[in-house]
Amino acid sequence: MENQFQQTFEKKYYTIEGLPKGEYEACVFKQCDLAQLDLSEYSFIDCEFYDCNLSLVKMGNTKWQHVSFENCRLQGLHFEYANPFLFEVHFKNCFLNLSSFYQRNMKKAQFKHCSLHEVDFSNANLSESNFEDCDLLHAQFDQTNLEKADFRTAYHFEINPQINRIKKAKFSKSSLAGLLTSFGIIID
Repeated sequence: MENQFQQTFEKKYYTIEGLPKGEYEACVFKQCDLAQLDLSEYSFIDCEFYDCNLSLVKMGNTKWQHVSFENCRLQGLHFEYANPFLFEVHFKNCFLNLSSFYQRNMKKAQFKHCSLHEVDFSNANLSESNFEDCDLLHAQFDQTNLEKADFRTAYHFEINPQINRIKKAKFSKSSLAGLLTSFGIIID
């Protein structure tokens, strides 16, 4: 098991050569392809991923502690299988379609300019999170803590206030329809 500290990995195609199993701390990954790898038992602490493909990565007990992703493809990821201890991830300009954050504690998570189609946020704690300019088409919110979350610039979301905690969450006037869909109300 390797330990990497403050290393930069650039233009690596790990789908061919594999990523050595280990702990990566304060590392930067740029234009790397890790799609479909099994990253179970890996650790990523204070790492940054730029322009990387991590689609369909397996993550049994993977540690994601204070990790940021920018311009990355992360489709079909099941973060519910990641290690919950100090779990913290942030996303900017990312495609997370068909991913799952089921039961994740993600207080103050940052989602900026992301595609979140059909993402499962059921039973997650997203209190004080920010969904800046995010497309939440068919995203699932069920028993989700959204208190103080910011949805003012998010769109295509449907959140049922009866089954989710939304106290002090922020919404724009133009997006209020996303809170009323479950009531069968027609807004013209």
